[in-house]
Amino acid sequence: MAEELNLHSLKPAQPRKDRKRVGRGMGSGKGRYSGRGIKGQKSRSGSHYMPAGFEGGQMPIDMRLPKLRGNTSADAMPIGPFRTATQPVNLRDLEARFEAGAEVTPETLVTARLIKNTKIDIKILGSGDLTKKLSVSAHGFSKTAKEKIEAAGGTVTWLRGEPVEKKPKRSKAKAPVADEVEVETEVVEEATPATADEAPTE
Repeated sequence: MAEELNLHSLKPAQPRKDRKRVGRGMGSGKGRYSGRGIKGQKSRSGSHYMPAGFEGGQMPIDMRLPKLRGNTSADAMPIGPFRTATQPVNLRDLEARFEAGAEVTPETLVTARLIKNTKIDIKILGSGDLTKKLSVSAHGFSKTAKEKIEAAGGTVTWLRGEPVEKKPKRSKAKAPVADEVEVETEVVEEATPATADEAPTE
């Protein structure tokens, strides 16, 4: 029969264990060096608080492994520190969830459960057909989606401003080489000195 549970009979689920008392004399078994040994990194104070990934001073694995290379400029998005993310919404979803003449905004897309929240930018993609006139406001539009929305009589509103087309960078071409002009050189005959036989007579 189980013992009746009372305040005086409460016991911990696991028996208590006395903490280890170090540095209390040679007879305790943990004296002198307190179980740390004589020298070395682990015998020092603070040796157990190394940063994650520390490998004793040798080159850590995150520095030994090769890294993905690439441009890190703002023009190279979504590569590098300027990486961005968008939530895709297709035209077929707008066709199924909205009535003709409706105004599509990030808030209405959340209400229609096409996106989870408005924290991430939204991009409208052109997958599917659109037959309804809708006023769509989003952060980005694919070229096909923009054409289909306007073809159905709807309007497109860029929430971050319409992107500006960038002009292609000019390559540094070599300067054209001028046509070689043939320069006529006059050949001047050098006068040869007259010999004694050919000397003029007076």
